[in-house]
Amino acid sequence: MTGAVETAAGIDRTTLWTVIALLGLGSFGLRFMFTGLIGNRPLPEWVLRHLRYTSVAVLPGLIAPAVFMPAATGGAPDPARLMAAAATVAIGVLTRNVLYAVLGGAGTLYAGLYLLG
Repeated sequence: MTGAVETAAGIDRTTLWTVIALLGLGSFGLRFMFTGLIGNRPLPEWVLRHLRYTSVAVLPGLIAPAVFMPAATGGAPDPARLMAAAATVAIGVLTRNVLYAVLGGAGTLYAGLYLLG
């Protein structure tokens, strides 16, 4: 043993804290670019047009793994989650209301889990 203290995962603590500090600085730097450097200036129209699609691009990436590879089923697709995703999309497209889509999807998920076991 070299005297280095390792965590339960086998990672050297110095390496772990170095990575955490660098990731924190990188995250702060990205946020500071928008809020600190250009926060009080008007953005060009083309930038604002592209920023409108941020949530549309990020949310599917967050939701898709939970729908198609849920941890609750060991990574196997689950009919209840697939029905809930389809209901959420359908309600969202038909009503154009996020709250109705979320509530309809949640209701469909709970009903599907209850009925399908």
